[in-house]
Amino acid sequence: MCGIVSYTGHSQAAPILLDGLSKLEYRGYDSAGLAVRNGENKTRIVKAKGRLKALAEKTDNGHALAGTCGIGHTRWATHGEPSETNAHPHTSDNGNVVGVHNGIIENYQELKNKLLRKGYEFYSSTDTEVAVKLIDYYYKKYEHTPVDAINHAMVRIRGSYALAIMFQDYPGEIYVARKDSPMIIGVENGDCYVASDVPAILKYTRNVYYIGNLEMARLANGTVTFYNLDGDEIEKKPTQIKWDAEAAEKAGYEHFMLKEIHEQPKAVQDTLNSVLKDGAIDLSSVGLTEEELQSFSQVYIVACGSAYHVGVACQYVLEDLAQLPVRVDLASEFRYRSMPLDPNGLVIVISQSGETADSLAALRLAKKKGLKTLGIVNVVGSSIAREADNVFYTLAGPEIAVATTKAYSTQLIAGYCLAVQFALVRGCISKGRYQDLISQLQCLPEQIQKILDDKERIQWFAAKQANARDVFFIGRGLDYAISLEGSLKMKEISYIHSEAYAAGELKHGTISLIEDGTLVIGVLTQSELYEKTISNMVECKSRGAYLMGLTTYGNYNIEDTASFTVYVPKTEECFATSLAVIPLQLMGYYVSVAKGLDVDKPRNLAKSVTVE
Repeated sequence: MCGIVSYTGHSQAAPILLDGLSKLEYRGYDSAGLAVRNGENKTRIVKAKGRLKALAEKTDNGHALAGTCGIGHTRWATHGEPSETNAHPHTSDNGNVVGVHNGIIENYQELKNKLLRKGYEFYSSTDTEVAVKLIDYYYKKYEHTPVDAINHAMVRIRGSYALAIMFQDYPGEIYVARKDSPMIIGVENGDCYVASDVPAILKYTRNVYYIGNLEMARLANGTVTFYNLDGDEIEKKPTQIKWDAEAAEKAGYEHFMLKEIHEQPKAVQDTLNSVLKDGAIDLSSVGLTEEELQSFSQVYIVACGSAYHVGVACQYVLEDLAQLPVRVDLASEFRYRSMPLDPNGLVIVISQSGETADSLAALRLAKKKGLKTLGIVNVVGSSIAREADNVFYTLAGPEIAVATTKAYSTQLIAGYCLAVQFALVRGCISKGRYQDLISQLQCLPEQIQKILDDKERIQWFAAKQANARDVFFIGRGLDYAISLEGSLKMKEISYIHSEAYAAGELKHGTISLIEDGTLVIGVLTQSELYEKTISNMVECKSRGAYLMGLTTYGNYNIEDTASFTVYVPKTEECFATSLAVIPLQLMGYYVSVAKGLDVDKPRNLAKSVTVE
């Protein structure tokens, strides 16, 4: 949440900052601001409420701000309402320290009271202003040394933060620090860049450093110097980003979400290819041995949002194929619940960004309790990737739209591959069955493409649902897991109230909400549960519901019940989520478009939830 971009080098900073922020606006779009230092060593701060375009207009796309050193921020409000006053950057009373911040400072009120007693005044309701003035306080106390000022502030601050700071006495220099909030640093041809995420600086450099937890860095004269919490210099090696810069652009699509939906066949294929070797699944890159797969007696899957829905689907697949007990938890619940954990268990943490705050905290809890951990992440070098015992990298490439699509699909593939390999080494499936499952996995990219090639019917139907007030998604077994994701896609980008229910729960209260014309979407990909879900759909229809069915080719008798039906290719039923979710992604997208909403930046949401 929130996006930081900073630059110091030979070029004009403001246009670079605005360009970088435009790539990070999915992280927050309540307000934005820039602070740029000119050749006369004067810092000018410009802020604007609302989308980034307001700031761009206010600064003539950055050309009205001269200077080669600056920091920028796009905000998702936590402390303090969205306003120009609360927008970042914030400054100390005398203007000596200027800074931007991602995260939440939990003890900001305690620190604010301390600073008030020291004579500081406050103009905003943000915790960020407190952090900036705390750094200023220690800067004055510790002989005007930026590193000492920042590390003393870091010791006092509780919570999460990524900070980018400029000091009046150190022109051309930027200082950064982080704890539990993402931050990367790039260096290229004497220029230094800071960003919350790779897409912001991918246009300028592929050589990045990942600043560690409770570390600081100084950017000056085209070089980066890293420090630990004690202020001692530490060495770091750069990582080369392999994403193409074009991968973070729309490439002619109206929205990033539609582009990313269409990128799913390739993303799924790439993720499969990363572990398929000579017709078999090879987890050596993940770091899990056959002996370890045999030793686990329990699997815990921990995630948030759509990644949690992946976990629900993978629970069914793992238990079905590998006969292994699986428990799926929301990370925000897992970390606070006092429950016994099997010491022989494997904790799988799923996160696209690898920085999700609750998921990262759950990972650390699992490690503290001595359990083996595996991260399924999309971002190389992210916190979860660095801290997990093992990592399964999904190869979705950069995902810009707030509503995830291709990252979800690649996470599913990772889960399938783990389940199939678990099943083989634990003796739950034969070698022949193993090869059949792999063959079905290899067919998925082409089958997803087939669904995308026939999306016009879904577009037509979705346009008719723009005025819907409530939508219910129902299914049983894996179809319930699919319904969870379909419902989330509908509600988060179209703002239509939507719920997913296990179809058998309808008679336990849900059916009382059905009114004439209420859209009920039944998902029916599991043959053993097909007739039961049909019966539940009929119960809804008899109470006035308008029915849409989502099933596999061949189940044409559903048309006797549903008013509109979408078919997906047949596959191994345990892999059906990968196909059935595509029409539901398209459904949510086209309803949002029909309503004229901002698909890529739904209100109040941010792409990466890096605060609790």
